Amino acid sequence: MKPIIALTKGRLENQFIEFLESLDYEVDPILKKGRKLRIETEIFEFIFAKGPDVATYVEHGIADLGIVGGDILAEFHPDVFNLFPLPFGHCRMAVATEKGKVWSNKKKKIASKYTGITKEYFRNKDESVDIIKLEGSVELAPILGLADGIVDIVETGTTLKENGLVVQEEFFSFSARCIANRSSLKIKRDVLSPIIASFQKQEDYV
Repeated sequence: MKPIIALTKGRLENQFIEFLESLDYEVDPILKKGRKLRIETEIFEFIFAKGPDVATYVEHGIADLGIVGGDILAEFHPDVFNLFPLPFGHCRMAVATEKGKVWSNKKKKIASKYTGITKEYFRNKDESVDIIKLEGSVELAPILGLADGIVDIVETGTTLKENGLVVQEEFFSFSARCIANRSSLKIKRDVLSPIIASFQKQEDYV
């Protein structure tokens, strides 16, 4: 039986393909998958999904392993084995505001997709804020007056800059992570162990 890997679509998918290729695994079926959300290679079966869903598929045993951003684990706390970091997908979580913004004494409004991470961050600062959940383009919130600032992922900072925002504070750095279903690690140990070992050969990845 082939090991099933749930893979986060988009940027992490592309970086993981390069990573697999560097380890001499077959990647052509992934490159040629088109809009398919489930494919097989000679060794693996892959499921392609959004980050939170990757964690859910792994937690419920639909997938044995998952490739997901550390932000997803920090936000949703899925019941999975968080095995190790991978050498790609490096990002930071940050608080950002409009350039020149001066915080007032009133209670702040913070927009974010990551409400759990945001709540924890401000709680650790002993600060009460109103958190507004948005699913995308959180950069608009300060510009349109919905919020005083945002908490979001920063990779290059280009999107913030182009929308007149600046980072006030970075507070969480992370990378892609390899996660595993708890039962799969026991039941499929012989199959998964060599794969996990190969993924840990990070010094081979450039």
